[in-house]
Amino acid sequence: MCDYSVHAVATRPAEVAETLVSTKFKSTTTRGFASPGNPQVAVCLRPGTELAFENDVQAGGFLFRKKIGDRLARFRQVALDQPSRHHDALEFSNGAVVLVTDLAVGQRATVLQLPASPMDEKIKTSQPAARYEAADI
Repeated sequence: MCDYSVHAVATRPAEVAETLVSTKFKSTTTRGFASPGNPQVAVCLRPGTELAFENDVQAGGFLFRKKIGDRLARFRQVALDQPSRHHDALEFSNGAVVLVTDLAVGQRATVLQLPASPMDEKIKTSQPAARYEAADI
């Protein structure tokens, strides 16, 4: 998913094993993920996507950065009942939860795993199996 604040930016879904970089998008006041080769397109993550950062993650602004002290995270959404708030977040293996928009710019991460796709509710079947009576054999 991509947060509501990047709806004015072109988006695409994340792929397994690709490298992403945390970035600030020009037409918004928020940060998110993009491909290093195409920083104008936001890369959207689905809840459950696992990321491994190259270095310990940092969050914060221009003057002060907070060290998260971890490199492995799972994407999730928070505060969905509050529509005008950022929802995209990373939950790190040490328990820290950081909004994606709060990540320091320029951090590189690799997509380790995407969540399983939900199975279709309707399973299409062909014709019902033929019934054979003992006398037919």
